Parts: sequence; structure tokens; C-alpha cells
Amino acid sequence: MSQWIGTANYGFAAYAMEELRRLFNDIKFTQLSANEIFRMELTLGREEVLSALSDNEPMFLRHIQPVDRTLPIHGNADDLQALSELVRHARLRCEGRTTAVHLRRADSTPFLYSAADTKAVIDAVLTEMGCEPTMQAPELILSIYAGRTELCIGWGTPEEQLSDWPGGAVRFQREDGQISRAKFKLLEAEREFKLDFAGFRQALDIGAAPGGWTHLLLERGLKVTSVDPAELHPSLSSYPRLTYLKKNASDVEFKHGTFDLLVCDMSWSPMQMSKLVLEQITALAEGATAIITVKLMHKKPLQTIRDVIARLSESFELKKAKQLFHNRDEITLYLIKR
Repeated sequence: MSQWIGTANYGFAAYAMEELRRLFNDIKFTQLSANEIFRMELTLGREEVLSALSDNEPMFLRHIQPVDRTLPIHGNADDLQALSELVRHARLRCEGRTTAVHLRRADSTPFLYSAADTKAVIDAVLTEMGCEPTMQAPELILSIYAGRTELCIGWGTPEEQLSDWPGGAVRFQREDGQISRAKFKLLEAEREFKLDFAGFRQALDIGAAPGGWTHLLLERGLKVTSVDPAELHPSLSSYPRLTYLKKNASDVEFKHGTFDLLVCDMSWSPMQMSKLVLEQITALAEGATAIITVKLMHKKPLQTIRDVIARLSESFELKKAKQLFHNRDEITLYLIKR
């Protein structure tokens, strides 16, 4: 038996739960936060669940936290004291390991303490235990969910929890002069898929306007060819490594094998986007990487995703499909040209 708290992007929890039902035969769900956070109970043990998730990670499951222990919430100072004692006496193998404390609070929780206050107290306990408290790149995470009646506490590695951010909510700082928030999607894709865009040479950005993804790739040092009938942001004209083609993607042709990276964040129908990407397949070098968003415009997103992946599989191998935190009504695909 094991219990977990799962988190999806708002509005997509039902799809995460559907994927989990297909993965696990005997699973029960309890809603914690409408359309986003849910608790689940399985007959399988912790290691069996983690192994299954590692082999078949759901697209819509953004974060998962084991519920190793629970504590009732009384709404007073005793709550933080009880949490400290639980951590102090838990079999938490964190000696010498960098350890982060992540607290998430339900809107209606009576737990009085903020994430910062809770972290300060629990960090002191972890230090006593020989752990090394940290906020970035932890080796171990102590996750706490403060619900309406109880604290749910669990620990695991970032890989086991699918993220090293609380609830998988990856945050980036907005920069002065940033062209669009779309840049955050590509930054998160780079993290999620363990890529380093600086290692690529030439990129093709289809449907590039206003240029958020183009800007990031130029910052990474790539030569970028951006295609869109709409205007790019004027600030991009200062980059000599940018080639801008003010055309529809279906009207351009390139020398075979020119690009080792293709990106596409086009707000078109999924199948039309797939068609345009496949039309440029000869322009990609063998083994080229593609990062593509699929807009979920219809009532059956899982079927839409299956149809797009089947179409793109003519020329690409799918490495991973994931709804990132910075995705909205879409998912992101990571593909390699066959």
C-alpha cells in the first residue's frame, strides 16, 4: 500500500488521473484542489509505483509527492512543533545530502505558517540530523502539503517527485525587455528534457513571431532562421546570426541537412502544425532535435496527442511528451529525427 499527492496544471488533473488509471489497475483518487491537486491510494508499494512511473511517466502529471506520514492540523503553534518532532525522529537518510524543504498550502488550510517560516524551523532540524539545507538543486526533498485537516509529509529525490520545484511549479525571473512569456516554455523544456541549447549549431524556428524562442536560441549562441508572416520583435534585428523570412513556412525551402534543431510554438491546429513540420524534414540533419508544442484545441486532448505523435512518427522518434508548468492548453514534444 502507498499514498501519494499528484499535481497537474490547472484544468488538466482529470487527464493526469486518466493516465494513472491506465498505468495502475487498482487506484483511488480524492480531490484536494479542484482540477489541479489530488490524493491517490494504491495497493502497490512505494518502489513499485516509482518504477512504473519511471518507465511510463504520465504527460499530465507535473509532480508527485509520497505521503509517508500525516499529522493533524490544530491551527496553533503546536503544529510546527509536531512537524519538527516528526522530522527529527523520521528515518530520513539525509546525512551529508543537500536537502530542500517544500511546503504547499491549500487555500483553506488552518496551518498558520508560511513556506519561509516552516523552512527556517525545519532547516534547523535537518542541520541537527547532518543534512545540508538548500534551496537549489537538492539531492533530497522533504515535501509537505498543508491541507484542510492534516499535513501530508513525504520525502524523495527530485527524480522521484518529477521536479526539484515545489509542486513542479518551475519559476523563471522575467527579464527587462523580454519579448514574451513563451520564452519560459523553452527554458523549461531545456531543463525538463536535459538539453543544452548552446550545444546546437543552427536552428529553424517555425511560426516564430514575436520571437521569444528565437531570442533564447540567439542568446545561446546559435544561428537561427525564423519563419513567420508576422513581424518579429524589433530588438531581434541587432543579432547578425538571425535570418528572418517573412513568409509562411509552407513557402520556404532549405538546403538538405541545414539545421540540427527545429522549434515550433505555432498557434495552429495540431495536424496542420504537423504537416508544416514534416514539410521541413529534409532541411534537418540526421539525428536533429525538435521541440514542438501541440495545442489542445479539442475536447479529446489525449486523442489529439496520439494523432499528432502518430503523424510525426513517420520521420521522428518521440523521446518525451510532457505538459510543462509553463504550457497552457498544450503539451511539449521532444523528438529526434530518424
